[in-house]
Amino acid sequence: MNNNCYCGNSLPFSDCCEIYIKGDKAAPTAEALMRSRYSAYAVHAIDYLLKTTHISQRKYHSKKDIEQWAVTNQWLKLEVIKATESTVEFKAYFLDATLQSQIHHEKSTFKLQNGNWFYVDGKFY
Repeated sequence: MNNNCYCGNSLPFSDCCEIYIKGDKAAPTAEALMRSRYSAYAVHAIDYLLKTTHISQRKYHSKKDIEQWAVTNQWLKLEVIKATESTVEFKAYFLDATLQSQIHHEKSTFKLQNGNWFYVDGKFY
């Protein structure tokens, strides 16, 4: 059995993304936040996804829609292509509701505010 974190790091989930999702610690970088958000989709931590979306963008995201997207798909793998201080380009591999393989390719933008990173928006490929 693979005990690595959902985000692809070799650490167990409990020592990796779960500490951010539970709120024990703030994600130290935009990439760490993005990885923890991917893991949050995998474990259906919808409140964390909303909480880590920048306040200026929350009105564009419905809790119900986020939950549906998280629960409907089977999250398989995260590939980080390139990360800078405030952007992360990644591919999220998943199976959709019909069990068809899908790839979500995005370049996300993040903002550091009051010591916490937040997801702002993304460009989809």
